[in-house]
Amino acid sequence: MQAFEYASPTTLAEAFTLLAAGDAAVLAGGTDLISLMKDYIATPKRVVNIKGIHELGGISHPNGGGLRIGATVTFDELLNNAVVRNHLQAIHQAAAGVTSPQVRNMGTVGGDLCQRPRCWYYRNGFGLFAMKDGKSLVPEGENKYHAIFGGGPAYFVSASSLSPALIALNAKVTLKSQAGSRSVPVEKFFVTPADEQSREVDLKPDEILTEIVLPDMAGVKNATYEVRQREALDWPLVAASVALQMGGGRVKSARIVLGHVAATPWICADAAKSLEGQEVDAATAEKAGAAAVAGAKPLSQNGYKVQLAKVAVKRALLAAWKEA
Repeated sequence: MQAFEYASPTTLAEAFTLLAAGDAAVLAGGTDLISLMKDYIATPKRVVNIKGIHELGGISHPNGGGLRIGATVTFDELLNNAVVRNHLQAIHQAAAGVTSPQVRNMGTVGGDLCQRPRCWYYRNGFGLFAMKDGKSLVPEGENKYHAIFGGGPAYFVSASSLSPALIALNAKVTLKSQAGSRSVPVEKFFVTPADEQSREVDLKPDEILTEIVLPDMAGVKNATYEVRQREALDWPLVAASVALQMGGGRVKSARIVLGHVAATPWICADAAKSLEGQEVDAATAEKAGAAAVAGAKPLSQNGYKVQLAKVAVKRALLAAWKEA
């Protein structure tokens, strides 16, 4: 990889100063950044390790409700947290899908949200849009793991494991820099890049994602269901996360979010609306699954994802309803 300067600050103030100089990358677990640097996709002049900043860790209950998850919390810490395990099954199930002990112990929740696309065109130097001679290589190329929503030119899929669950649960991220702090809903943190130089997340070069904050989810039934090609370390083909607010034994409101089907986590508003006032059974769950993929536009090799998404929504709903 290209030579770089390494810094390991112990405070956010030190980290902000190091990032302000420009051409720097934030290092947490390193499970994505190091790979990008080895392949010369990322070539920062300075790497700023934030794992030594104490305030970026820990899981707590601010103001007596909700949950705060520090950006450097590892997947292993997340899986072993009693509140996440017992009440936030959507997050726990998504984290459990990461089966590698090494990644669980090194990978962080902040890094999961900020990781770059796993698209093989991007990873082989063709850029986010995989353009050659003014035309995308994806629609007529190897696209079996690419997007079925969005219609391009961004055909990669968001790689985050946790984002569908966090969006379903109305989570927000806190982004800080020398200029101040801002709170952004996770659903707006992910963006479709406007050009090859843009990012897939709303994170400025001098900002650090410091925490994830969830509202009080008491009484909200939730679940995640993933479809994978293999149980060993791999990214899902499709994932679905759901959250059900109950009232009188029926669904008062719902959130359904698909993962790994578009350049951003895909919110299925019509499918969620179809559940209002309903009890969830196999028929209503299947109907919601069909509504979730109504606007899908598969490419030449990934039409199978449409059926997988239907099934993932159905099974996630039935799992959440079982808890109700």
